[in-house]
Amino acid sequence: MAAFRAEFAAFLDAHLPAEAEARDRSRSSAHVPDWARRWQRTLFDEGWLLPGQPAEFGGRDATLPQQLAHLEELAHRRIYHSFNPQGLGIIAASLITFGTAEQKRRWAVPILRAEITAALGMSEPEAGSDLASLRTRAVLDGDTFTVDGQKIWTSGAHDADVVLAFVRTDPDAPKHKGISALLIPTATEGVVRRPFGSIAAEDDLDFNEVFLTDVRVPRENLVGPLHEGWRVANGSLGHERTLLWLSFAERLEDLVQDAADVGAGEEWYATLLMDLQALRLLGYRQLGPGRDPAELSVLKLLGSEAVQSASLHALEAHGADALPHPARTGPYHHMNNEAFISSWFERYARSFAGTIAGGTSEIQRNIVAERILGLPR
Repeated sequence: MAAFRAEFAAFLDAHLPAEAEARDRSRSSAHVPDWARRWQRTLFDEGWLLPGQPAEFGGRDATLPQQLAHLEELAHRRIYHSFNPQGLGIIAASLITFGTAEQKRRWAVPILRAEITAALGMSEPEAGSDLASLRTRAVLDGDTFTVDGQKIWTSGAHDADVVLAFVRTDPDAPKHKGISALLIPTATEGVVRRPFGSIAAEDDLDFNEVFLTDVRVPRENLVGPLHEGWRVANGSLGHERTLLWLSFAERLEDLVQDAADVGAGEEWYATLLMDLQALRLLGYRQLGPGRDPAELSVLKLLGSEAVQSASLHALEAHGADALPHPARTGPYHHMNNEAFISSWFERYARSFAGTIAGGTSEIQRNIVAERILGLPR
């Protein structure tokens, strides 16, 4: 693994974009500036985008420990992997797993090469964490679906070229059944996207409402079998969760460095250091053979809540100085996402996404209770 890490480090030294080239910054999780598109294509072409995938999908068939080394090297240098994280880590990965050969050619590879960007349409006004309660309907007539409904919290939708949307195709089936996954190009007639600000700032335009009215989608855009979207959804979140704990470890590492001026000697700071160590050790153990996938819920729960707790302590420790926006609370790295070093208030506010996205803390506790501890439902 040391040789693998050294090879990747040498690649970064030779190919990393210069700071002057990377001045144009991303405005949402589906807005990828031109320089970042070129950089992502370079990673793809050299097999360093998703090392665990075969070469045709931007990888080199790397082992799981090698994939970990790859992500750790990026984190060490504070390099944001892709400015379209859901497109890369969830949607393209889901297409590789569930898509047809044509869908992989037409959609997955262009997303991986940053030729197009993608957003994930799961949550709805009455179906946030409970995907099975979704109401957006798709009626199949011949070779065309007609889609009607609404999605919300759809990150980057206003900048995305396509949305992977989960829709109900059999209204009479039990709620976990009768769901399908459709690729819906955002330029399709009847698709309306409305970005809105977040708790972090009014100008933080990433979340979207997406309205779908008589949207016509060809059957060839169906991902996986008809009515089997629940399996696709679980696979999508599975792609997101496998090494998700590492992103929380990165945020904890950032906090250790960036909050040292007010944390050193404080009990909460010592807890931060211990949480980081515990998360890494548990994460490394998960890489071993025969581990229960339910243990990922332990990592998600520990990591997301540790980041939130430490961010709150850092916010309180800095007092009024933590509130002005915009602000910078960590060292600037031109390949990083500025949200990670924004004001202490914004860093704390953004920590709530970690306890919600990919399955809320409540859901993770249920999984731990039922599947690990064996408690009754």
